[in-house]
Amino acid sequence: MKELDPLLHSQLRLAVMSILMNLEEADFVYIRRQTNSTAGNLSVQIDKLAAAGYIMVDRSIVHRRSRTTCRVTPQGRQAFERYVAAIKEYLNI
Repeated sequence: MKELDPLLHSQLRLAVMSILMNLEEADFVYIRRQTNSTAGNLSVQIDKLAAAGYIMVDRSIVHRRSRTTCRVTPQGRQAFERYVAAIKEYLNI
């Protein structure tokens, strides 16, 4: 059996990656609303994904407000696909 990536096995990190796999990029507010998470918890989980190289984070100022956007990296896409394949193997799909 394939080992599950512990970084992706977290519910919130898996949700973030699932969202980003289907979009070119998403901003922090959108991801927070979709995951129904707190800003603080989401920020920590995004930082963990970015530190692992799974996502790219762009922080900028737009109309005097900070804007954080995220996009999945090729490394993150591969990790997510391996994770899904491992889950399918566990489920015998």
